Amino acid sequence: MKLVYAGTPAFACPPLLAIYEHGFEISAVLTQPDRPQGRKGILTPPPVKKEALSRGIRVLQPERLRTDLAALRETGADLMVTCAYGQILTQEVLDLFPMGVWNIHASLLPDYRGAAPIPRAILDGKTETGITIMRTELGLDTGDILTARSLPISDMDTAETLSGRLSLLAAEMIPEALDTIARGDFVLKKQGDGFTCKKVARTEVDFSRSAREVSCLIRGLSPSPGSFGVCGGILLNLCFAAETACDADVPAGTVVEASPKRGLVVKCGTGAVRLSEVQLAGGKRMADTAFLNGGKLRVGMKFERLS
Repeated sequence: MKLVYAGTPAFACPPLLAIYEHGFEISAVLTQPDRPQGRKGILTPPPVKKEALSRGIRVLQPERLRTDLAALRETGADLMVTCAYGQILTQEVLDLFPMGVWNIHASLLPDYRGAAPIPRAILDGKTETGITIMRTELGLDTGDILTARSLPISDMDTAETLSGRLSLLAAEMIPEALDTIARGDFVLKKQGDGFTCKKVARTEVDFSRSAREVSCLIRGLSPSPGSFGVCGGILLNLCFAAETACDADVPAGTVVEASPKRGLVVKCGTGAVRLSEVQLAGGKRMADTAFLNGGKLRVGMKFERLS
């Protein structure tokens, strides 16, 4: 059984490595073209391309897959596995693979179909998510399910850490899934009603919300696209927040603790959060205790909304 693997970001690297180490024949890796990155716009290959080339696997990088199918057709692969590839597949693409196209999706479908299942699960305060492997059809993540496994979401998870754990879970699941497909001894499960999540955007934190909501927002958008707040004229990117008790009778957004020993604590609509990791514009992420050494914020100052 020959396969093509389609993926682009770092999330898709562990499943690719698992497939390779399991001994499956990978005819080619399909990924997005190299893109300019950073302030200098240096042309940078996707993580999946680097992983594939390091193992001698052929790499295809069409700008628009739907209009450039020749190389993919020539692979002669029996099936394709997709994992955060980044381009919509047409029926013509699906028809190239007699054993189907199978997608690794980072949620427990049918919930959180679409582009941002990992941050959205944290933003919504969910305590569980998972990986679903499904047969791809033209609908957005609506295909029949081959297998799924759940994973708990902790109060310490950011989108970054949860993505890493889900990627490793996918790597555990995909070799067994491919063995099952190769044997043909599987029964697919149709999806029920679910919902689609949209992409996430950089967001200003509203401290009038509950501490739980504020913490979920900051963690769900960390490290990218990020959240921020403005206090004393200083714009701070907020990288991590944990709920904490607070009895102070002060308006939401007020700094109630600002010391190098105890950190940066801000009152919310109910409760408070400790902003334990922050970043000044153009600077590096740092612990709140290190940031407060500069004396930039004091107790009683208030985060004011820009919008």
